[in-house]
Amino acid sequence: MTFYTTIDSPLGELLLVGEESETAEGGTALASVSMPGQRTGEAVQDGWHHAPDAFAVITAQLRSYFDGGRTSFDIEYAARGTEFQQRVWRALDALPYGTTTAYGRLADRIGVPRSAVRAVAAAIGANPLLVVRPCHRVIGADGALTGYAGGLDRKRQLLLHEGQAAGEEAVRVA
Repeated sequence: MTFYTTIDSPLGELLLVGEESETAEGGTALASVSMPGQRTGEAVQDGWHHAPDAFAVITAQLRSYFDGGRTSFDIEYAARGTEFQQRVWRALDALPYGTTTAYGRLADRIGVPRSAVRAVAAAIGANPLLVVRPCHRVIGADGALTGYAGGLDRKRQLLLHEGQAAGEEAVRVA
């Protein structure tokens, strides 16, 4: 069964989509976090059930993150993807709060050649879990902000929230 709810955030209203799970704390595994105006973002579908209570644990963690009390998430994910996408997403999950990395360095981390940077970027762009899976922490090799499904203004906002200079010379690369 697919559930959804919306929550207010500093980035605008977030649409949370989840699947029923016997193993997830609170009973819901998170499948998607979408923002208004996001390319490839989710939209509520027929047959989905509006169930704010099903997201109580997830909502509490997101609120704590935005309030500055949380630097990581302990959420079960229901997101699906190819084996390659999942490898890239696991590498994203391992990026520490307050750091950034470049696409090429992420390619190195997962053991693919630098010539696969576009494929890595495409997998990052397919990430359905904005904010909680920190694709906003991936920047250009020169420190510039590049590509974010939620928009570069939101990427900058998230990096500033995490203490980064958002494309200025003080970006710390992981």
